[in-house]
Amino acid sequence: MVGPGGALAAAPRLLVLVLLSFLAGGARASPATDALRRVSPLAAAGGLCQQLLLPQGYPCTEHTVQTDDGFLLSLQHIPHGKNGIPDNAGPPVFLQHGLFQGGDTWFINSNEQSLGYILADNGFDVWIGNVRGTRWSKGHSTLSVHDKLFWEWSWQDLAEYDVLAMLSYVYTITQSKISYVGHSQGTIMGLAAFTMPEIVKMISSAVLLCPISYLDHISASFVLRAVAMHLDQMLVAMGIHQLNFRSDMGVQILDSLCDDEHLDCNDLLSSITVIRKGSFAKYDYGWWGNIRHYGQRHPPSFDLSSIPESLPIWMGYGGLDALADVTDVERTIKELRSTPELLYIGDYGHIDFIMSVKAKDDVYVDLMRFLRAQQGMHSSY
Repeated sequence: MVGPGGALAAAPRLLVLVLLSFLAGGARASPATDALRRVSPLAAAGGLCQQLLLPQGYPCTEHTVQTDDGFLLSLQHIPHGKNGIPDNAGPPVFLQHGLFQGGDTWFINSNEQSLGYILADNGFDVWIGNVRGTRWSKGHSTLSVHDKLFWEWSWQDLAEYDVLAMLSYVYTITQSKISYVGHSQGTIMGLAAFTMPEIVKMISSAVLLCPISYLDHISASFVLRAVAMHLDQMLVAMGIHQLNFRSDMGVQILDSLCDDEHLDCNDLLSSITVIRKGSFAKYDYGWWGNIRHYGQRHPPSFDLSSIPESLPIWMGYGGLDALADVTDVERTIKELRSTPELLYIGDYGHIDFIMSVKAKDDVYVDLMRFLRAQQGMHSSY
């Protein structure tokens, strides 16, 4: 597996481009000295709270949780907005970023335009998740980022370990069910996690921005070229465990992918993701590996129909999304037992739901209406 994200489940040819130094970037504490030695310098220097949120006037505290496989993940807690009342936290909402991003993705734009700020200012108790390997979560109880084993995991582990650890921590602290909000990779993690009873029991509602489970109709040129080059196999053969596009090797790989004769990589963030073929399944170790891990030749699928019909779900997706294609989103919707509330915006791409300055009006008004309705809150947004 090549991390972060290792490789994606179920594909015979898997691509995971994970570049964690490039990124803006659970529930047991490890020995403090070991933890401090293995936390990233950026996090140790003050973390997301000190670097971004506290200077903006928002209350914010840093938390660390440890996953069952030893990763140390950072969480940020914003209990209320600038003018909120201390010790009077509203319903908890958990924000999970996508690939190539960290928790700061929810605060990219101004206070009035970024979803993280908007939720806090409208009475929600906001928790920010950061998965393993990202800028804010490069710690481990025994490993360092220089160890090969640190990067040997897939997005399946993000769902089964990271989501479980972070949500369990928030649930324990708040003693309340949590509204889950995910974007891109945060949605595939969420959908997989919601099939697990021990996780979904902690969730009161789910908001999925650009939901991904199937990628049969992906049209992002960068991804298609990388797959055609067998980039995943090349990286494994070269012994590369962390792909950093700021390194000399990373620049060379980008140059080969972004040759002007092939495609334009000026809008790289909107193109990069993970790709699989045909199924929403666990990691494919090959026949013998699958028999050892799963007791069968093929990896088991995540059964979307096992997500409780009683779980309220809201989905936002766009007509110009080259990753979460409309056809694939519709397939996901059909496999759910419930009927999610939908917001379709024809001229929105994959990143627009997070980074567009128009998202406040185009997306967040309806998103907030949904969350407030689930919590019985009066709408004032």
